Amino acid sequence: MTPSGEPAAPASAADDAALVARMAARDPAALREAIARHAGPLHRIAWRMTGDSHEAEDIVQEAMLRLWNHAPRLAARHPAGSGAASTLRLSGWLKRVVTNLAIDRLRLARRVSGEDVPERADDTPLADVRIEADQGDGSTRALVMALPERQRAAIVLTYYEDLPNGEAAAAMDMNIKAFESLLHRARAGLRQAFAAQGDAR
Repeated sequence: MTPSGEPAAPASAADDAALVARMAARDPAALREAIARHAGPLHRIAWRMTGDSHEAEDIVQEAMLRLWNHAPRLAARHPAGSGAASTLRLSGWLKRVVTNLAIDRLRLARRVSGEDVPERADDTPLADVRIEADQGDGSTRALVMALPERQRAAIVLTYYEDLPNGEAAAAMDMNIKAFESLLHRARAGLRQAFAAQGDAR
């Protein structure tokens, strides 16, 4: 937020490269600026994936620590003022880190609890309209939380964060076709869950 209370303008790639250069030079104010700029949206992604605010905070803190540690390498690949600086998207890099950290933690929790929920393909029609209509509904949130980790990430990034498929695929380190297949399975699984929920009422 700006001092007047208005939302801050989105950072440009040049801003991102300059910020990373400052972090690479070990400027703690640059890290604070990155946290102020990105922590809110990252916390939202982590919380929607884990369902736990404290876990989400830990994930965001770990992502920011990784940014601090990787800053010298990022700065070397995207020097401020260079043509390569225009390709740096700090928001996308951080979303990818947070998504992967959340998936790792969910998998660890599942292994500890002994659960095993395999991902499987499903030809059930898509559930887009129902997902979009029920985003604020607690019952829908519970069904999303019951999905396998990567399917849950695909739903969160697409429907709750409104990322285009290309950006969501990049956040999950996937090619677009693989991501769309994963998203199809996630929506199909939700459609089945919605149907089962309706049958149980």
